[in-house]
Amino acid sequence: MTWIPYKGQSSNARLSERDRNLYTIRAVPFTDIRSIRRHTPTLGWQYIIVVLASGLAFPPLYFYNGGVREFLATIKQHAFLVRSAEDANVFLVNDFEDPLQKTLSSLELPRAVLAANTSISISPSISNENPERIDAGTSEGTLSTSQYIGRQRQKFNDPARDLSIQVLEKFSLVTKFARETTSQIFRESHSNNGFNANDWRNRNQFSLDNSVSEESQKVSDGNIVTPDPLEFDKLTLVWGKPRQPPLGSEEWSTFLDSEGRIMDSKALRKRIFYGGVEHTLRKEAWSLLLGYHAYDSTYAEREYLASTKKLEYETIKQQWQSISPEQAKRFTKFRERKGLIEKDVVRTDRTLSFYDGDDNPNVNLLRDILLTYSFYNFDLGYCQGMSDLLSPILFVMEDESESFWCFVALMERLGPNFDRDQNGMHSQLFALSKLVEILDSPLHNYFNQNDCLNYFFCFRWVLIQFKREFEYEKTMRLWEVLWTHYLSEHLHLYVCVAILKRYRNKIMGEKMDFDTLLKFINELSGSIDLDSILRDAEALCICAGENGAACIPPGTPPSLPIDNGLLYSQHDDVL
Repeated sequence: MTWIPYKGQSSNARLSERDRNLYTIRAVPFTDIRSIRRHTPTLGWQYIIVVLASGLAFPPLYFYNGGVREFLATIKQHAFLVRSAEDANVFLVNDFEDPLQKTLSSLELPRAVLAANTSISISPSISNENPERIDAGTSEGTLSTSQYIGRQRQKFNDPARDLSIQVLEKFSLVTKFARETTSQIFRESHSNNGFNANDWRNRNQFSLDNSVSEESQKVSDGNIVTPDPLEFDKLTLVWGKPRQPPLGSEEWSTFLDSEGRIMDSKALRKRIFYGGVEHTLRKEAWSLLLGYHAYDSTYAEREYLASTKKLEYETIKQQWQSISPEQAKRFTKFRERKGLIEKDVVRTDRTLSFYDGDDNPNVNLLRDILLTYSFYNFDLGYCQGMSDLLSPILFVMEDESESFWCFVALMERLGPNFDRDQNGMHSQLFALSKLVEILDSPLHNYFNQNDCLNYFFCFRWVLIQFKREFEYEKTMRLWEVLWTHYLSEHLHLYVCVAILKRYRNKIMGEKMDFDTLLKFINELSGSIDLDSILRDAEALCICAGENGAACIPPGTPPSLPIDNGLLYSQHDDVL
């Protein structure tokens, strides 16, 4: 179903490319939907929110001329829909009290209640022009986004299923149910001989099916914390290599030929991955890691590119500098973006001497680069958090034009974090939830049981790449490690998992709910040991292997976006 809310008069209305981009998303199978929440405000239009089984949710789907009842009636023709006993406005999709019936329903056999080929599309409506506060829990951006995150408690744990589930895999669920039922009867008959956690730890293979152990490893009322099934500390000792000193000038020169080309880019990236680089080398190294300069370029070629790019930068900058006060009065978008940028730059890293003091020229450079970028990428514009990403780049490059182009290269990968529909953030948080599920299923189950399955407490980590979690020098060290893409383009997600696992005993032992966990995560700022976390993240990435890579959808930031002919399908508001 394609949803065009303001073109409801004719069912044969031709879809323009703009409408298709703005109001159509990928189809969502009913098997992936947990619930549908109906909202009927006193003033305004009715709308619904579709919540996925993963805990994530789509933005509101508005009904401008009524039709919510008809919509739900149509859903009933294709899926089992029942009103929630806890909230009359919540309708649960394929929620069966009988676990066997629920398992059989997922088989999608011809006479089953689910229709495998039935899908719906929801319209994104989140605007990124409003300033987004990054300090989760107290900020406007966090509150405005979190209302679209489903926090409905799941009564049963759905098995992790690949998007292309085969019939034989479906029947394996029935086998799993029979095994779980037998295990349950056995435990009830032999209560003194429960599942031994040591049996799990002594297994040689890394299994994704932890259902039996999970059932017996729940946190009890006595605050007994479920043991880590991976024996995290031992895992890190085996697979996490010790960190090395930063790459120095003498060693750096061994990677270059006489004309300045990098002879072995993979070896260089590996060396930076394990130790970073000394600050004096960062300007040269970052321009390569970010892709501003090619690894096989010579000194002369890099110098020539810098001179031509400087002219191009000045041309773009002149576009907004030439706007007269009279023109600005009639240019609302420019005024809004300029105002947001000017407010943010005076609050960005002002404790550093590089940005400290009144009328600091570096603060003015920060403003000019961000304004120029908002004209270079007018579709994306400016969102709060971009100044946090630019600040270290300007600090290292100490050149306006080169800082701009390095920032452009970074935003090619992290730009989707700031998209209006927030698909970039949603895909990363979804991937994070799946990684935790395979790397620490008891912790994942705890989050599920405590309405934390949306992993929104990691939002700030992902959005600005841990910028506010570490000291400035350590942030730069972390970034250059992430930019190597040595083990994975998505190492930052394994860093998230590593931090969560380091504090899992406290989180589960104190039975933190969502709000408490959000506060706790924010208060970790400045207290995380970077070297230990990087070593842990490396071990987790190696341990997860192909299973971990399969959890991350293609095009998930910081992977380069999948080319669809349009980097940012964003448009002016029409609602």
